[in-house]
Amino acid sequence: MQKAEKGQGPELSGVGLHIGIVQARFNADITDALADACKEALLDLGVQEENITLVQVPGALEVPMGLIALAERDEFDALVALGCIIRGETYHFELVANESGAGVTRVGLDYGIPIANAILTTEDLSQAIARQTEKGRDAAYVAVEMAQLLTDLAPSE
Repeated sequence: MQKAEKGQGPELSGVGLHIGIVQARFNADITDALADACKEALLDLGVQEENITLVQVPGALEVPMGLIALAERDEFDALVALGCIIRGETYHFELVANESGAGVTRVGLDYGIPIANAILTTEDLSQAIARQTEKGRDAAYVAVEMAQLLTDLAPSE
């Protein structure tokens, strides 16, 4: 659902935020484009380049473990999951899509850290190409918005 109505969010500022990105290398042309768009949007939002950490893992199933490694460092305000799963002729697509998605969600809930999930699940390569830039940028915006939200909702000391 490209160009979906996403509603009006708050004014976003990434100034002072530390963002970690875990990128799957499988389907690297797509995931590289996702990462480039995400990093560009984070910079546009005011996140300093030195406050953006990018790690790569082999594929989408390994993304949650990469997220755990970053979450355990306790230095990030939000994380981003990037990957691309393209449907094939076997059940493997469903397995990878479902398990990677569930893993990303679990890491966020277990560690109390927002994670923008931009692991694409598409029917074919053309759908992935059509989404790579928009979804990479969307992930940056989600990460910054959720980091701001959790800061705003944190109990005052």
